[in-house]
Amino acid sequence: MKHIRNIGKYFIMLRKVFSNPPRGCDFREVLVKEIDDLILNSMGIVAFVSFFVGGVVSIQTALNLTNPILPKFLIGFATRQSIILEFSPTFLSIIMAGKVGSFITSSIGTMRVTEQIDALEVMGVNSLNYLIFPKIIALMLYPFIIAISMFLGVVGGWTAAVMGGFATTTDYIQGIQIDFIPYHIAYAFIKTCVFAFILATIPSFHGYYMRGGALEVGKASTTAFVWTSVTIIVLNYILTQMLLS
Repeated sequence: MKHIRNIGKYFIMLRKVFSNPPRGCDFREVLVKEIDDLILNSMGIVAFVSFFVGGVVSIQTALNLTNPILPKFLIGFATRQSIILEFSPTFLSIIMAGKVGSFITSSIGTMRVTEQIDALEVMGVNSLNYLIFPKIIALMLYPFIIAISMFLGVVGGWTAAVMGGFATTTDYIQGIQIDFIPYHIAYAFIKTCVFAFILATIPSFHGYYMRGGALEVGKASTTAFVWTSVTIIVLNYILTQMLLS
C-alpha cells in the first residue's frame, strides 16, 4: 500500500512541477547551473566507461569467434549492436542513476533538512516547479551524452580489436556498416528521452518528500537509486517490446 500511495504522490508531484513554469533571468541561471551539474560534470565518467566497455565487448566477441569460417567483421557488427541498442541507452542510464540520481536526491534532500524548501513555500514560490522543472529541462540534453557514449563505445571496440590483433581496421569498419538499420538509432534515442525524464523526477521525488536528518538523506539517495534503476529496467523491457517487435 505504501508503494501505491507513493506512485499516486509521484503523479501529483508531476502535475505541480509543470504548473506555473518559471520565467526570466532566474530560470536561465538555474538552468545553466543544472546543465553544468547534471550534464557536463557527467561527461568524464560517460567517456571512460563507454570507451572501455566497447573494448571489452569487442574482445569478448573476438574470443568467441573460434570457428575460422566466421568472418572477422562480426566483431564490429556485434560491438555496434551491443553499444547502440543496449549499453549506451540503458546500462549507462543505470550508471547515471547512481551519479546524477544520487546528486539530485541529496541536493534536494539537504534543502529539505535545512528548511530551505519551507522558506521557498513561505515566499510563495512553487518549490516543486522551481527545484525540479529545470532538472527535467537540463536532462533533455541527455541524448547528447548518449550519442557521445555510442561513438566512444565503437571507438573503444575498434581500439581493442586492432591493438589486440583480433581484426583489421577494414574488417571492423565493414562490421559497423553491414546491415545498419537507422531506426535503431531512433529507438535508442526514444528510450534515452524516457530514461532522462525518469532520472530527473524519481530522485527528485525521494529528495523532496524525505523526512528526518542527514542520515535520512543518505537513505533517500539509496532508495532513489534502487527505484530509478528498477523503473529503467522495466521501461526498457516495455519500450523494446513496443518499438522493436
